[in-house]
Amino acid sequence: MTSIDESGRLPSGRDYRPTLNVTLKDSEPGAFPQRGNLPVREPGILRRWEETGLYRQSLDRPAPAGPFVLHDGPPYSNGNIHLGHALNKIAKDFVTRLKMMQGHCAPYVPGWDNHGMPIENAVVREFRLHGEQPDRVTLRRACRRYAEQWIDTQREQFKRLGVRGDWDNPYLTMSREFEATIVGVFGEFVESGYIYRGLRPTLWCAGCETALADAEIEYANHTSSSITVRFPLASDALGRLPEGQPVYALIWTTTPWTIPANLALAVHPDVEYALAAVTLPEGSRVSYLVATPLLTAVGEAIGADLSEVTGVWKGADLAGVVFRHPLFQREAPVVTADYVTVDAGTGIVHTAPGHGKEDFDTGQRFGLDVLCPVDSAGRYTPQAGEVFGEPLTGLRVVAEEGEGESRANSAILRALQEAGALLSHTHFEHSYPHCWRCHMPLIFRATVQWFLSIDHDGHRQKCLDAIGGVTWYPPESENRIRSMVESRPDWCVSRQRSWGVGIPAFYCDACDEAIVSRDAVAAVEALVRAEGSDAWYSAPPESILPAGFTCPGCGAPAAGLRKETDVLDVWFDSGSTNRAVLEDRARWPELTWPADLYLEGGDQHRGWFNSSLMVGVGTRAAAPYRAVITSGWTLDEEGFAMHKSAGNVVDPQDVIDRYGADVLRWWVASSDFMSDVGCGANLLQQVADSYRRIRNTFRFLVNNLADFRVEEHAVATAALEDPDRWILERLNEVTETALNAYNSYAFHRAYHAAHNFCAVDLSAVYLSAVKDRLYASAAHAPERRSAQTAMHRVAETLSRLLAPMLVFTTEEVWDYIHLPDKPASVSLAMLPQAQPADTALLSDWTRLLELRDEVNRTLEAEKRDGKFSNPLEARVTIRCDHDLARVLALREAHLPALFGVSQVGVAEAAGELEVTVGAAAGIRCARCWLVKSDVGEAAPELCRRCAEAVAVWDGERAGGVA
Repeated sequence: MTSIDESGRLPSGRDYRPTLNVTLKDSEPGAFPQRGNLPVREPGILRRWEETGLYRQSLDRPAPAGPFVLHDGPPYSNGNIHLGHALNKIAKDFVTRLKMMQGHCAPYVPGWDNHGMPIENAVVREFRLHGEQPDRVTLRRACRRYAEQWIDTQREQFKRLGVRGDWDNPYLTMSREFEATIVGVFGEFVESGYIYRGLRPTLWCAGCETALADAEIEYANHTSSSITVRFPLASDALGRLPEGQPVYALIWTTTPWTIPANLALAVHPDVEYALAAVTLPEGSRVSYLVATPLLTAVGEAIGADLSEVTGVWKGADLAGVVFRHPLFQREAPVVTADYVTVDAGTGIVHTAPGHGKEDFDTGQRFGLDVLCPVDSAGRYTPQAGEVFGEPLTGLRVVAEEGEGESRANSAILRALQEAGALLSHTHFEHSYPHCWRCHMPLIFRATVQWFLSIDHDGHRQKCLDAIGGVTWYPPESENRIRSMVESRPDWCVSRQRSWGVGIPAFYCDACDEAIVSRDAVAAVEALVRAEGSDAWYSAPPESILPAGFTCPGCGAPAAGLRKETDVLDVWFDSGSTNRAVLEDRARWPELTWPADLYLEGGDQHRGWFNSSLMVGVGTRAAAPYRAVITSGWTLDEEGFAMHKSAGNVVDPQDVIDRYGADVLRWWVASSDFMSDVGCGANLLQQVADSYRRIRNTFRFLVNNLADFRVEEHAVATAALEDPDRWILERLNEVTETALNAYNSYAFHRAYHAAHNFCAVDLSAVYLSAVKDRLYASAAHAPERRSAQTAMHRVAETLSRLLAPMLVFTTEEVWDYIHLPDKPASVSLAMLPQAQPADTALLSDWTRLLELRDEVNRTLEAEKRDGKFSNPLEARVTIRCDHDLARVLALREAHLPALFGVSQVGVAEAAGELEVTVGAAAGIRCARCWLVKSDVGEAAPELCRRCAEAVAVWDGERAGGVA
């Protein structure tokens, strides 16, 4: 219906505003504001929560459903939060608020990962800028201060998102208690036989100068050199290869810089190898040894005809043949290995035991040396030798920024060319491992490291069995973690860095024994718990170890020992959070082990999910989580990853400053965050528009309840008007849909159900139809109180239903809703529960709404033809079958408001539905604007209903009620 104008005067000139039950305007006291102004209003709500101790209240109230613990995966404390952080923390907040409102005690202890290369690198840069070279302890203290600064910054940024939690008492991996627990967990692994120290090739970052674990590796496109190299035959003691012309084995590699480390050539024992005679351009004849299936491809690559085969052998028959290194006077014997394939290359694998896991294993099997002529910074050592009188020492094997080829690669390629050994050289782009911190391409480098054996005591299989007992969201993510565990190598837990928890190992100067005994590790744990991990680097061994401690190998005293300088992998830190946090009942008595839920991004199947599983199963014989949610990546609107260099980054603080945190939370709710989530200006505007519909719906509901008190005015459900019962049935359906979605953490399904309910069922249908009753009926009229009863139930139910997602807006709505004995915060209320549906009523209204659509189409057509300008001038006549006539007859009084006209007539008739529109009979009421036949009978210009409403109001005013 048409509302009154801003002046409150109707076209007749008579002022009826005092007698209308109008919606409160923004400027009127007690009105729910039209504009959210969230950037300004939300901080005040945050302050109130802090002042009232809302988080503690939520833990202290009864929890009939028992505890629910979401264990927080710690972000690094090294910069402002980004959109991925916001998505992660908001999703976690959805879960903990949801569980709290389902009757659980749902604590949320936030944490930070404080050790590691990102912080150390940033601090080292600062020292270098000032020309300083700090000692280890000074550097560590600076790292601690750096981490503390960013903890404070990020804490405020996370709180601004509306995330509830124990922000005054977070866990920090650099705290004494946590560091001591890390040492203790390492000791448990030592005692159980998992830890060993050995020479192994590991992925190495030359930029960060440390070994890396699988979790610290990211794959990105990389351009590599692809070369084919010939190795000349040195000897064939059994006479398998023919004499009379030069014989060469052809190898293919994408790492030319490893050629100086070559010690063997590997063939597959069961693959057939052919010796092909080739006539070179100058006329000489040579023979090339290549896997038979690859003859054609290799010939094309080197520009030679390899069709003249003079002999074939199985790989196993070639074992013992010796070739010579193309650059050095060094032998390269043929060895066998099952990993050799014939899907690319030559079928003969250049083997450098110091620069590859499979190469290393082969070298160990055949007694080869472990030659690793590359230092920690990725430069050749003197062991690399010299070519044509030029030493290779100092050349970097990884290309620096701006270099197309590394200096080492360039030198080796030139040397091979000059030696006549380089048969082909091309470039190709492929996926290659990079350091996830400095993004430099990685190399394999054999060094002595500390490892955790993944297969000790059946550990790998125990982890795989534990995975099967965990609930995974989405379900297919189980395959991802299972694949990671099945294929992961032994865990390299040592790092050649300064900022971290020192590995609690000692070495004897007399016998070089590595000492990691139970007593020694326990002594270090006690030291760290009392003084922090810095003390490990300042205290001498004799002051750390128990009195009388001696080397178990030779009996040397503690004064003759030295300490390990490597630190533990930060993934060992984060993998130990379940032990350090969930079991610390002194600080967090609400927590339990294992956690009910972990929630992090997909990369954590390689990282935190994996390391936590390793620690949980290894020390507690069970997974540290009952369920795991994997969230997706944040992308731009085009589906591309966000990068500052691409200019497509969305800063969560910018979104909050413009729209408010609730709109950012509504963005998280709008998408399936278990998949990749897009974000950008257009998407955010769409989300803001969606939020505005929700807010405007709440505003209409709340502002029409200003004079409604549940205990005085509520109408019993059975006595409600039919449209009011229908909207509550629809609310019940939405509640059931949302609750089912919540149970599987599908918040986007709850979002869509609530948004469609507000935009369609409420705004487009019910609230439009109910305005006449709200505005024109007498204030205490039963039909108006019926509408208010339904609207009140919708407002309070919807505010509770959306409270886990729209924390600020629903709190604001909660403040405006009158409800006896309501909790101080909507977050302290329980979620609504769905009731059995009235299917008959819903079925009738499905037909009514279909008919409404048909009536609207007819009205629009008549309006376009100029038959009327305002639908309130119209009378709609409906001819329909018996069943529909019955449905309409039961709701005869509500049909005009439902269809937005003044009058509706219904006639039962055989045949198809017919809707016609004509002029309504009567005079338009000056108060409600409906055309009625009783206008003027009880009062000038007013219909009988409006006249009675005015009389009631005049009487109340005269009696002092108004």
